[in-house]
Parts: sequence; C-alpha cells; structure tokens
Amino acid sequence: MTNHPFRWAFIGAGTLAKQVAKEITASGNHKIVCVYTRNPEKCAAFAAEYGALAAKSAEQAISAPEVEGVYIVTPHTSHFAYAKLALELGKSVLCEKPVTTDAKQAAELAALSQARGVYFAEAMWTWFSPIANQVKAWLDAGEYGEIRSMHANYRMNSINYAPRVSDPNLAGGALLDVGIYPITYIYRLFGKPEKITCTGTLKDGIDLCEDVTLEYPGGKRYTASASIVDFKGLERVKLRGTKGSTNLFLFHMANKVSLRRGWRLPLRCKGYGGMRNEFDLVAREIREGLVQSRYVPHKATVEVMQILDECRRQMGLVYPFEQEHEEKI
Repeated sequence: MTNHPFRWAFIGAGTLAKQVAKEITASGNHKIVCVYTRNPEKCAAFAAEYGALAAKSAEQAISAPEVEGVYIVTPHTSHFAYAKLALELGKSVLCEKPVTTDAKQAAELAALSQARGVYFAEAMWTWFSPIANQVKAWLDAGEYGEIRSMHANYRMNSINYAPRVSDPNLAGGALLDVGIYPITYIYRLFGKPEKITCTGTLKDGIDLCEDVTLEYPGGKRYTASASIVDFKGLERVKLRGTKGSTNLFLFHMANKVSLRRGWRLPLRCKGYGGMRNEFDLVAREIREGLVQSRYVPHKATVEVMQILDECRRQMGLVYPFEQEHEEKI
C-alpha cells in the first residue's frame, strides 16, 4: 500500500458488508470513508462505527472526491445499476459476486469499464487468494499429470444466512449465491466448457440445489454441486491426476493446500484465505491504473455468467423481474 489507507465507498451495509468492513479496516490498509444503503438507520449505524459519511444517495457516496474505490455489496439484483453508475462517474469498482444476474449485463459492465478506462472487478475472493492460484500453478506445471477427475462441492444449509438467499425477487437461490464458487473454480482451472449439463430442484421461485457437469475436449468431464438446504459433501474440491491429487476442504477460503504425489513428499502451500487479500490486491491494481484485475479478469467473469445462464435455462429458472420484462416486451 502507499502512505495512506485505501479509501472505499461501501454501497450496502448488510451481513457481508459488516464482515468485510471489520476485517479490512483492522489491517490498517483500508478506510471506509462513505457508505450508502437504502435504510437510513442502518446506514447511519454503519457510518458511525467506521467514522464514515452516511450518504443520502449512492451517487453522493460514489462521487465523494476522497473515494478511490467503490465496493458494491448489495443483493444481486442491484449490482448492475450501482456498478454502472460508479463506472459512469469514473470510480473504480469491486462488485460482489455475481456481478450481475446474467451474462449480458456482465458483458455490458466489462465493456463500459474498457471504454471508460475505469477499473472493474468481480469480488470473487477465492481467486485473489494464494491457495487457489497455487492449485492452478501446479496444474499448469503438469504436477497433477493427466487429470482423471475433478469435482467441486459447495453444499451448506445457508438458506437463512440472509433474507436475500431465499427471495426470488432478489435472484436468491443456490446457483448465484454458492454455486458460482465451484463452477468458477472449474472454469479457472480448465476454461470454458464445450457442453454444460445441469439438473436441479426448484421451489418457491428459487433453486435449492443443482448438479452441473462441464464437458471439455477429449471427453473430459468435471462436476460441480451446490445446495443451500443440506450439508451433503459440505465444501470441497477433489482433483485427481495420474501423478498427484488434491483434496481441499473449504476451498473458497482455504489457508493451506497439499498435492499428494504417491511415494514422493507432497507439495504444500500455506497462505491467508480471508477477504483482505482481494481488497489489498485490488487497491494495488487500482493505484497502478489497471482497468481489469490480473486475478479475476473481465473474460472470466463474463464466461462464468454464461455458464450460470445456461444452467438456469436448463433448470427453467426465471426470476420474477425477468418474467415481468418478458411480458412488457
């Protein structure tokens, strides 16, 4: 970092915003100077805790001259509007996953970022951390040999984590909230698949769980599973090759990983898996003048959203606000 903390505007002050704020400000590398949320009482309480301005509008918070970056941590359905506003106002953006509810909107934000020369990144914290990137480095170096199987599981009974998770009007459900983690993990290791197969369970306008198969050239098939209503398999990545294997628990926030190699000593990596990594690295990238992140580039964000769109299409998952749009057309 430079000689002063990186200065953020927070758009959103809910459960995750509070978790993030506590972690990043404790490091001394970050300061929250403005906050906006639609609930004035919640906004005032958050602002008071962190010595920030309780803005009366998103535009006021984003436009404050001292703001170096805007962190958007609202329900999924409002990400696009806030991110677009910030980019149009010339302010760098770190937007929580999923950055939008569909690939078309994600592509629009990426294009706007490029056109304006303003930084925009998805807050996919896993890929700002050293552990996931070490797995990728081992894979690229051939340490696993020929990959025989890959499965990423994120099944946690998290439907009551926050009200938005079960609300179809806020794009709730398993896929966008937790399914994005295992699907992104497979994508970042192997790229965009040739074929996608998804089956899931829908109830009350949201998806409760799904199983996804991503097919690649040469008949390779890698699988992902997600749920917000059970703990079947918990959260784990299992990667097996002809030369080595990894079994990684709590992969989205892991602090250590091993690559077992038969009779040879395993390869090991340790590193901090918390949310502070992404804020430290994004702050550095913004100050460097980058337009997109080295760790979560625009192409990755858009192509993962395309996979999620196809999963929703196959499940028949259409959110109420999308149905209303179709009826107006």
